[in-house]
Amino acid sequence: MSTVEVIVVIVVVVIALFFIIGLLGARARDRRQAPAFEEHVREADEALEQARALDKGWHRETMETAARAAIADARPGWPVEELQLVLVDDNPGTEHDQAHFMASGQDGQARVILARHGDSWIAQRVE
Repeated sequence: MSTVEVIVVIVVVVIALFFIIGLLGARARDRRQAPAFEEHVREADEALEQARALDKGWHRETMETAARAAIADARPGWPVEELQLVLVDDNPGTEHDQAHFMASGQDGQARVILARHGDSWIAQRVE
């Protein structure tokens, strides 16, 4: 093997090593940042759902009151620590609109599905 061939082989090996180290570093970074990224995506989705609901004239306070009443009926005495709007199903008209809330408490979680009837909200089910 000539000197030029040896130098070319060494350069190719060094470039391949840098490429592999870069890939491994990027994968490690992605694994470290995945929980934060998923949290940001969840927050953005929730903000989008809230904005859509507010923009369409849906009243968050009315929906939350209906969700809390549904939980009180389905699970008497269960304290709701956090109530999050997680899905807005905005269909044409108002009779088929739905809102999904996730309620969290010491005893777990519950999904509350509300249906819109005119200007009021009625619980379809609590899961």
